Amino acid sequence: MGKDSKPKESGKGKGKQAASGSDENASKGKGKGAKSADGLGTCTYVKARHILCEKQGKINEAYKKLQDGWLENGDKVPPAEFAKVAQEYSECPSGKKGGDLGWFPRGKMAGPFQDVAFATPIGVTSAPFKSTHGYHIILCEGRKN
Repeated sequence: MGKDSKPKESGKGKGKQAASGSDENASKGKGKGAKSADGLGTCTYVKARHILCEKQGKINEAYKKLQDGWLENGDKVPPAEFAKVAQEYSECPSGKKGGDLGWFPRGKMAGPFQDVAFATPIGVTSAPFKSTHGYHIILCEGRKN
């Protein structure tokens, strides 16, 4: 199956395209701001909280709770409130700590998670997105070099 779904010749041509557009939410997050002006493309570390759910329905419930409280009004979700939702919904061990992942460097997190974490501006909550571990929502709390 792997040979049929990813031929070498077409895989190379589509690889760059797939990396930038395979995850809709990650590419949307990247397009929201100018990387050079806000440091999104230049920082080395990100401080983030997240919510991880195995099922898409559960992550959508968590996101709806964030939307109803803040996002639909254009407000930012306060970290303490995001932490409460993470404690309630997240299936990751970090959920007990309000989803707090602390500071992590570029290259530590896999694929779409890293892309979204490093593309989300400080104080902004990402839309739900899928990774190999399940469905996530990220709140970016800081960035540094």
